[in-house]
Amino acid sequence: MKIKKPSLRTRIFLSMILLVLLASVLITGIAIYQYKEETKDYHTERLERKELNTKTHIKRVLNGRQNTWEVKTENIPIIFKEEIYNIADIHKLQIILYDLDGGLLIASSAGLQKSAVEKCLSAEVLNAISNTPDHRYVDKHIENGQTFQSSFTYVTDNKSKPIAILNIPYLENDDFLAKELDEFLSRIIYAYLFVLLMAVGIAFLLSKYITKSLKKISDKINTTRLEKQNKRIEISDTSEEISTLVNSYNSMIDELEESAVQLAKSEREQAWREMAKQVAHEIKNPLTPMRLTVQSFQRKFNPEDENIHSKLDEYSKTLIQQIDTMSSIASAFSNFAKMPAQQNETLNVVEIVKLALDIFNEHYIYFTTEKEEIIAIFDRTQLIRVITNLVKNAIQAMPIKDDPKINVHVATNNNNVILTVSDNGSGVLEENKKKLFEPKFTTKTSGMGLGLAMVKNIVETYNGTISFESEQDRGAVFKVVFPQKAEHSKNFRNNLS
Repeated sequence: MKIKKPSLRTRIFLSMILLVLLASVLITGIAIYQYKEETKDYHTERLERKELNTKTHIKRVLNGRQNTWEVKTENIPIIFKEEIYNIADIHKLQIILYDLDGGLLIASSAGLQKSAVEKCLSAEVLNAISNTPDHRYVDKHIENGQTFQSSFTYVTDNKSKPIAILNIPYLENDDFLAKELDEFLSRIIYAYLFVLLMAVGIAFLLSKYITKSLKKISDKINTTRLEKQNKRIEISDTSEEISTLVNSYNSMIDELEESAVQLAKSEREQAWREMAKQVAHEIKNPLTPMRLTVQSFQRKFNPEDENIHSKLDEYSKTLIQQIDTMSSIASAFSNFAKMPAQQNETLNVVEIVKLALDIFNEHYIYFTTEKEEIIAIFDRTQLIRVITNLVKNAIQAMPIKDDPKINVHVATNNNNVILTVSDNGSGVLEENKKKLFEPKFTTKTSGMGLGLAMVKNIVETYNGTISFESEQDRGAVFKVVFPQKAEHSKNFRNNLS
């Protein structure tokens, strides 16, 4: 009985499997060899170097002129009260000092986990340190899949008398392999050359079985694009493998065309959704101060007040100003999602800040200024939006407390205007600091999360910067810096996109 030859698909499959297996075995062998060669003594030697450098630094502190305390165990916490943080920062590690009985003296980081700092060393560690020739002990253990080393050694005075035990926790981080990448690649390239020669030989043999039909399919695949309409392949009298490939390609073309239509539709819908969010947010900004103004007028209205006309005029100006802002927003978005066009003018920043703060009724908002007149070139409406967004953000971050306080300050430095808004609220969580200026990020139950992102865009349009400092439960300080003279290098629409 005649044995049927394997199909083209089977031959390609087996050939590729063979090449992959050969390459995998070869690459794995080289990788294991390289890893063993480079990691054999790396971590041990690195920990020894860090320990030696740290001990040298500690001795310099103990014997330095700035140390006025007697060098003995009891004075270690006082001597290194501040210096231990400098040593830890310079050597990029954690430092823990124990007395000779194993009691904790001082650690370089108050934030270390309790499990990372033992209050008292075990007898096993103390015995190991005292009984080894070099008075050094290294504890090595695996935790959560990571290997940790912890070295223990004596700290001596200038007479080589032990006065404390130095403990250095060390995580075995294998990132050093990146530094050896060039050497690794130089070795592996020879393996790939060998595999490449084999692949060329096999490809040459397989090319005898490739037909013109397969070449046509290849050309069609190479010209297939998502953004254009692709034609189906019509081929008759071909082998089973080619027919299957043609049918698969035609099916893919049909699905691709349908997916392209759905994708375009989805992108348009998403674009309009984002547009709607921005419009809603920008319209909402003026509405809030308008409502506050009306409520304030309603609460304070007294027809018998002799200043009623001036107050009415003031309230009217505020409402008109916010209505103008809404009008500019609506006009701008009607021209395809533009923000209010910049109307640069020479203005007194102090006066504009006061005007923006007039809409807030909170008694704990305080305004100070370096001088009564700070002239800058800026868009009046956008400057008001910057101030109101920052102050609203501060108000919303203010918990219920007896002494809430928001300070707004304006100053100048090196031809720059510096605007700071500080509060004593809840502050910014550490995990939220990197995302604070991202669009649509918010920690509140309401709002689109576009306020600070919009402020950042406006400030950067004027070649300015915005930054903040925050401490949990003690408040935050937002700092805006922009030049007094406008020299724009960016386009506001680009900032939004």
